[in-house]
Amino acid sequence: MSYKAFLSHSKVSKEDQEFYDLKNKAAEYYRSNGVPQKIENVLNEMFWQKPDDIYGYLANYFSRLSYIPVISKIIGKEVFDRRGLTAVQTQVYCIIRNEEKVVCSAVMSGPSDGLEADGVAESGEAFSNSNQQRLSITTALKWIREHLSPMLQGFNPTDQTNVDKLLSDFFMARYLEHKDSLNIEKEDGLRIESVSEAPPQATPTPAPTKDKKGSDKGKKGNSTEKLLPPAEAPVPHLPGAMAVGVISLAVAKTAARLLGEPLYRHITSVRVPQAQSEMHLPVPMITILSCGKNSAGKLNLLEEVILMPSSSQRVGEVIGMGFELQCEMRRVLNRSAYKAGPIGVTEEGALQVGFERPEQALDLVTEVCANLALPLGSDLHLAINCAADGLMDYSHGKYEVMSGCHKSPDELVDMYGGLINKYPAITSLIDPFRKEDVDQWERLASVIGQSCCLIADAASNLCPRWSEVKPLPPGVTRVIIRHHSDMTISDLIQSIAEQKETMLAAGSGDVSIVDLAVGSGVSFLKLGGLRGGEQMDKYNRLLAIEEELEQEGILGTVLSHNGAREKKQPLSDLSKTLNSGSDCDSVTIST
Repeated sequence: MSYKAFLSHSKVSKEDQEFYDLKNKAAEYYRSNGVPQKIENVLNEMFWQKPDDIYGYLANYFSRLSYIPVISKIIGKEVFDRRGLTAVQTQVYCIIRNEEKVVCSAVMSGPSDGLEADGVAESGEAFSNSNQQRLSITTALKWIREHLSPMLQGFNPTDQTNVDKLLSDFFMARYLEHKDSLNIEKEDGLRIESVSEAPPQATPTPAPTKDKKGSDKGKKGNSTEKLLPPAEAPVPHLPGAMAVGVISLAVAKTAARLLGEPLYRHITSVRVPQAQSEMHLPVPMITILSCGKNSAGKLNLLEEVILMPSSSQRVGEVIGMGFELQCEMRRVLNRSAYKAGPIGVTEEGALQVGFERPEQALDLVTEVCANLALPLGSDLHLAINCAADGLMDYSHGKYEVMSGCHKSPDELVDMYGGLINKYPAITSLIDPFRKEDVDQWERLASVIGQSCCLIADAASNLCPRWSEVKPLPPGVTRVIIRHHSDMTISDLIQSIAEQKETMLAAGSGDVSIVDLAVGSGVSFLKLGGLRGGEQMDKYNRLLAIEEELEQEGILGTVLSHNGAREKKQPLSDLSKTLNSGSDCDSVTIST
């Protein structure tokens, strides 16, 4: 007689019956989920392999059978970046094997960069910019807390495309709401103004007071001078927009950590789902000198003098050359020949020196390269960031290239042509004009020909996703793209893919920008100077990625300064390069 039959013919307590039923339910639950079979399999495998860490082996086995982690919540916090400006930090929490854990975080600054880049630096607007930053931070935290965190709950963090689509759709809805509210306010203002204002009384037109000679002079001047195209209105920043960019980046970092792979590999898989047999490393652009508007001298034009190495050179070799250049420049500047102002360091880690004329800065770089026997003009070239959009003096209608020295856009074309002829190592000009000076962009492109390329940064006309795409200035062959606070990872990848050749500017932020550059496939990476822990962390990250790709045998060709493909050379001994500047400040390079 079976135990079940025995129970049916005998008297058992209610507790025993309940216990028996519970055992049957437990057995059925485990059988339906295949637990006995899986336990038997792992015990058999473990017996033959006899691992030292038995429970670690079991943990690894069953972790592979667990559910895919999903987002449980996103927490936003207000923090400060390296410049002391307020920023938003997001932490991504996931349910991992039935436990809620914080996986990764990201930090992103607000739209103050855009306000400064537009040249809004008047003291009267400083307070309003501060209020705009505060509003953007508080709105972003509110969006994260009340909307985005609940909306993303249950999402797979490795599904970057769908996460970014949700963020973009949410952002577009907020933009349309914001636009409608602004239109209503504008209509109300016009209605109140039309009611309150009285009709203007007609006044007789005064007779002209100038004599005939003066009138003729005025007519002559108007016929010869070209009207300056007015500046375009700055792109408006939607308060709270940084919530979109910082969450997208945090989710990407979370996915990479959960998958156990570097961030650049995850970004590559988002861009190209197929496995890559070869990966390209962007060419690093090192800012070695800054003689712009914030320097002590009269010169305003050379905001950045940037070293453009050959793509066949190793990242460590490029860092060593850049470091040697800066050290040698300090030694040369200590002489009285250049009569330079005090030597400082910019926020981007470059030497900041005051000069009177652009030739002084370029002569310094030429002399230093000759002293170090560096191949300037062959394997090394220069890019000049003119940042001309911030040099326009609208009261004169000219660019203030040096303090007290104004040049019209046409005169600036001749000046650039003369500099390029005198210094053939200059192969790139970044933002030589405002984006509105279309005729001068076109004329300069015809003057310099193929010897120098034009690069658009502030003049790139990259607009928010809701705006109509505007054409680049004529003659532009490369574009500098920045990871703005309202851009998702998918937006960044798409912006890069739409351009033929792109450069990614690192700006402020952590080393994630280097992984984004490698994963998104940019041709060049503008990292700034070689001073400061944050800057060197980025260079070290690029060096580490290069070594990882080479060890795996998938380090491919990259673009050189002139657009040609070149193959990376094998890893060379960097000790001679780095130790040659022994009396300079030390630099740590992870190898």
